[in-house]
Amino acid sequence: MNKKQRKIYDAIFTEAIRYNIPWDDVVILIESIGGTVTQGDSSRVRFDLDNFSLNIHSPHPQKELKRYQVKAIREFLFKARINP
Repeated sequence: MNKKQRKIYDAIFTEAIRYNIPWDDVVILIESIGGTVTQGDSSRVRFDLDNFSLNIHSPHPQKELKRYQVKAIREFLFKARINP
């Protein structure tokens, strides 16, 4: 994980849930820690990491995650034992 990816990781796990995290940065983070990202129909995306998966819609038309998406990704990373 490089410095930028660590910054995104830290943003996901901040106490107050942030809503301005760029979607593309989260995709790169998931891939950098060994996960896979699969594009489904329309805006549906599947993250797979250590036998855990998360189905989520990519944000549109904006590029930043909504708070509920950040919370879902945080829980996904925690379940996969990728925690702060």
